[in-house]
Amino acid sequence: MLGFDFEEERIKHEITKLGAKRVLLQMPEGLKPEAPKIANILEKCGALAIISADPCYGACDIAVGEAEGLDVDLIVHFGHAKMVKRERIPTIYVEARATVTVDKAIEQSLPLLNDFTAIGLATSVQHLQTLNQAREILTRAGKTVIVGDTGQIGYPGQVSGCNYSNVKSIASEVEAFLFVGGGMFHALGIALSTSKPTIIADPYDNRAYSINSEAQKIIRQRFAIIQEAKNAKKFGIFIGLKPGQKHLDNALRMKELAEKTGKTAYLLAAREITPETLLEFPSIDAYVNTACPRVSLEATGKFGRPVLTVNEFMVVCGESSWENMLKKGLFEN
Repeated sequence: MLGFDFEEERIKHEITKLGAKRVLLQMPEGLKPEAPKIANILEKCGALAIISADPCYGACDIAVGEAEGLDVDLIVHFGHAKMVKRERIPTIYVEARATVTVDKAIEQSLPLLNDFTAIGLATSVQHLQTLNQAREILTRAGKTVIVGDTGQIGYPGQVSGCNYSNVKSIASEVEAFLFVGGGMFHALGIALSTSKPTIIADPYDNRAYSINSEAQKIIRQRFAIIQEAKNAKKFGIFIGLKPGQKHLDNALRMKELAEKTGKTAYLLAAREITPETLLEFPSIDAYVNTACPRVSLEATGKFGRPVLTVNEFMVVCGESSWENMLKKGLFEN
C-alpha cells in the first residue's frame, strides 16, 4: 500500500487479542487515502472501523477525546512513533515504515557534502531502517558519520516535528547534517535547532538539495516577529489541549513572567491555534504558544499578530538574548 508498511497482520492480531469491537483509525494527511483499505481489513476481523477525518499532526495529537466520545475499544495510530506515555484508550502505533530505497538519493547528496567531513545523519520514523545503508555510502565516500541518541525519543537518529534532541546532542561534533526523507519539514527543524548546514536526501524524488536559504529566511522572519512583539502590552498565552501538547505549567510560568515585566496576560486553551482563533480576540496584541512550537514557526505569514514560542517570549521579556535563543534552538518549549 502506497510504499509503506501498514503492518496489517499485526493489527489483526492485536484486535483479536484485545477483543476490540470498535476501532478508531487515525492517520496523518499523506496516509489517509489508504484508510478505507485498512477499514475493510478490520471489518473482516469482526471490528467496526471508524476513520478519523480530522487533521492529525503527530504522535502528540492522539484522538483520545474523539475515541472516548465514540466509545471505541482501540485506537490504531499510523505514521508516528509513541510519544504520549499513558493513553486513556488502548492505542497501537503503526509507524508505517517506507519501503522505498535510498541509495540514489544518498549518492546525489555527496556533491553537496564535498566541503564537509563529519556528517550527522538523521531521519523521520519512516526511514529509520535505511540509516545503516546511508551510513555505509557516506563512509565509503570518506565521511565520518555520527548518529545521535539521547534517549529522549524512540530511536537513535530519529527526529520528530518538535523533538530534535538527537541532532542537537551531536551538533558540536559535526560540520553538517544529512536528513533522509521527503519534504523540508523535519530538515528545517534540524537546521533551526542546530544552526548547521542541512542537506535533504529525498528517496521519493531521488534527489538531494540544501535547505539553508529557507532556514535563514525563517530566522529573519522570527527576528522581525520578536521586534514587533516588544511593543505589545496584552498577551494571550495559549495552552494546548492535545494530549502531547498540554504544558500548563509552562503557560503559567509565561503568564507570571509577562506580569512581572509589566504586561497583561490571559490564558487561552485551544486544540487548534489558527489565524481565525486570533481574530476572536481583537484586544490582544500578541500571543505566546506553549503547545506545538511548529505552529508559530511554520505559519508566520498567516497570523495577523505575533505568535511567539516560549524562547522567543523570553527574549521579548529580556530574560534571554537573541543569540542565546539561537544557540538553544527555536524548537525548545
